[in-house]
Amino acid sequence: MVVVSSDSGSPLWSCSVWDLHGGASLLSYRGSPSSARGLTVLRDGFVLSAQPGKNFISAWELHRKEPLQQKIMCPSVVTCLTASHDGFFLAAGVSESVYLWEVCSGKLLSVLSRHYQEVTCVAFTDDSSHVVTGGKDNMALVWSLSSVVQVDAGSAPDPRHVLARHSLPIADLHCGMMGAQARVATASLDQTVKVWELSSGELLLSVLFDTEILSVTFDPCEYFLFCGGSDGNIFQVSLCTQNTSRDKSFQSDVEGNQLFRGHNDHVTCLSVSLDGTLLLSGSHDETVRVWDVQSKQCVRCIQHKGHVTNAFIMTAPANMFIPDSRPITALPRFSRQLTSEGAEPGEVCVRPTVQSQEEEETYLEKCDRLNLLMNAVTDRLLFTDGDSKVRVTELEEEVKTLKKVNKDLFDFSSQLLTKHSHT
Repeated sequence: MVVVSSDSGSPLWSCSVWDLHGGASLLSYRGSPSSARGLTVLRDGFVLSAQPGKNFISAWELHRKEPLQQKIMCPSVVTCLTASHDGFFLAAGVSESVYLWEVCSGKLLSVLSRHYQEVTCVAFTDDSSHVVTGGKDNMALVWSLSSVVQVDAGSAPDPRHVLARHSLPIADLHCGMMGAQARVATASLDQTVKVWELSSGELLLSVLFDTEILSVTFDPCEYFLFCGGSDGNIFQVSLCTQNTSRDKSFQSDVEGNQLFRGHNDHVTCLSVSLDGTLLLSGSHDETVRVWDVQSKQCVRCIQHKGHVTNAFIMTAPANMFIPDSRPITALPRFSRQLTSEGAEPGEVCVRPTVQSQEEEETYLEKCDRLNLLMNAVTDRLLFTDGDSKVRVTELEEEVKTLKKVNKDLFDFSSQLLTKHSHT
């Protein structure tokens, strides 16, 4: 696992890659700084970055430090950027609109123009079936890709749901797992974080804080909600309480709620490791911190040269640290206009990349894998050193017993075979 981060004060590089557990710097990509929520990694092998106040997106191959000559030009300033988990789609907030491209062809599939003010954040569900956008108009919109990826440029697609319960701009949003059945968390300057059911658009939970909330994320099993405040605190909200009230105020040390203290300025980025044990945070205090979720202690602090604009944990792609490796497919030239060339009216032409031939995990397989990870972590946290030694001794005795049973079965089978051969 690696950390990808960027800040506003580095004139020579756009982002860096760090070792999550050791904190060592592994890679740096040269270029202008990345804007807030303007950094993403394509599964095909590219790093994409939107620069503050610029109307284009820069691209790097994973193993190269110099930016490519090609830039993705947009009609206005790029305010946020993200790629789908399967690497098929790229979405960018461009002023009040969201531009959606097909990565393998560079075709502009749709322009979503239902926000009334600047788009601040955009995120895909883990199965890439939906995209959620948030803006300064206090709204979050849920879009079904099957309805917005259309050839007919004359009709404007409508969002599946309009989440309009915030009273001030939305600063961040996060989509949980389970695809179309996921839960979505939205953080707002109105000092609330709201949790929604994506399939119905229903509001499930609203938590009021005593400060503006600038970042939000779930842990992988969605036991907790982590919220970054403008006062530097990180709030951990338990989602497994018995309280059935939909509206509540955050109270520390009540119902499993906890605080992470260490930053002294806005917490703008949050990310949780796949096993749920580590929390990553980025702040305007020019640090990225790694926290142990169980103890609430900061285990590592990575110093930056300016306000941290992006910080997230990801699994390092196989070719990230191989100098001679190249992306499986080249980055195409991205279109700036909606076109329907080569397609019949009413048809959608989506050309999958090479990775689409790989078998994807089903939801049940993902759940099983996450359950195994969480159980392993829980066991490690529950057992003290003494208990672990006792457990190891018991397991060793059990192995010896099983070996003896196996030997007895082998001897008995050998005797039967010998007896039959003599007869």
